[in-house]
Amino acid sequence: MANFPGKGKVAVLKTSPETILDDIEKLMILAGVEQSLPKNITTGLKINISWQTWYPACSSTPWQLDGTIRTLKKLGYADLVGIHNDTVVVDTSVGEANNKHKFVTDMHGIPCTYLYQEQFDWIEYKPRKPFLVLDKVYPDGVFIPKTLVGKNIVHLPTVKTHVFTTITGAMKNAFGGLLHRNRHWTHSVIHETLVDLLSIQQEIHPGIFAVMDGTFAGDGPGPRAMRWHEKNILLASADQVAIDAVSAKLQGFDPLSLDFIRLAHEMDLGIGDPNQIEIIGYDIDQEKHWHFVQEDTFASRGQKLIYHGPLKPLEKPLLQSPIVGWSYFASNFYHNVYWYPFVGRKRVEAALQTPWGQLFKNYGDGKVVMPGMEPKTVIQAGAAIGGAAVVLGIIGVLLGRKNSKK
Repeated sequence: MANFPGKGKVAVLKTSPETILDDIEKLMILAGVEQSLPKNITTGLKINISWQTWYPACSSTPWQLDGTIRTLKKLGYADLVGIHNDTVVVDTSVGEANNKHKFVTDMHGIPCTYLYQEQFDWIEYKPRKPFLVLDKVYPDGVFIPKTLVGKNIVHLPTVKTHVFTTITGAMKNAFGGLLHRNRHWTHSVIHETLVDLLSIQQEIHPGIFAVMDGTFAGDGPGPRAMRWHEKNILLASADQVAIDAVSAKLQGFDPLSLDFIRLAHEMDLGIGDPNQIEIIGYDIDQEKHWHFVQEDTFASRGQKLIYHGPLKPLEKPLLQSPIVGWSYFASNFYHNVYWYPFVGRKRVEAALQTPWGQLFKNYGDGKVVMPGMEPKTVIQAGAAIGGAAVVLGIIGVLLGRKNSKK
């Protein structure tokens, strides 16, 4: 049983570009940030970069980071550090510049930790209670960054859908920070993985808090190829399960139908039943139904065939062997060569005409990077065609062996 200040309580406020920084301060105080986070230790700000290109609702917003830092400093949190992870499909150094995170952390003099750099030790973690799945995914040991142990953590997710978890929020924001580059091995058991990660967090962090941005919110095939919506809403909580449940409800999903929320609720790691959550501030029943939907991309459909479909027997050779690069390429090609230049760019241009888009543009140098086709991925395409032939050949051989044994 997890007992902590703020369990089952979520603060929600409506906001505007003119009042956003003040509203974040009100929100965090309403949610009980001072009761949730000790002040005499380092507090890490877990910044979310889901794409190295700016796209509405995709990654932590600069005002979300700015307002959180300002509030924590004002309340006496003197030792703050930004926390970044990398992924196999996102270049963090590019992403923190394009999403204007670096401008904000530099403006406040906040140092950043880049967990993928070699100087950071990854230590084997032994849980107090048995894992649901992580020990099975990683039989040689579950390793976490030593530098995160003993720090407070403040998650900075956005309100959006996700191809694998229906919605993504505070609980999944730990996914990149606590697991290293082989984190994709967990996608077939992603719901149980998020619950295991929350259990780890509750053991290693003295305090956990989340500030969730729904100024822009995204539905469809998240976390990247989404449709953006201006929702002008903010959420904050020390309860990672409850804040995700409220976000899910706002989007139009039944929180307890989402396995990671239901499992965490049943294990008493937080409150996932909306009927048991105390919402402070804005009455979300005033909101018109958002009717968000979770959809798949071409790439995620293929991954689900491997994780849960007829290609399941090929999961290890396809995604846990030296040929796994084909899947990274496929994702990069889809998002950075096809989707953004031909679909996403027009949506970004439209978003920039909104008040939130103008606020984003005005952070930093007043510019917005809107790339064309990613040259590196285009160059790789030729090589990938040959690689795809090899992969298909391997699949054919493996399927042939399987059939011959019947």
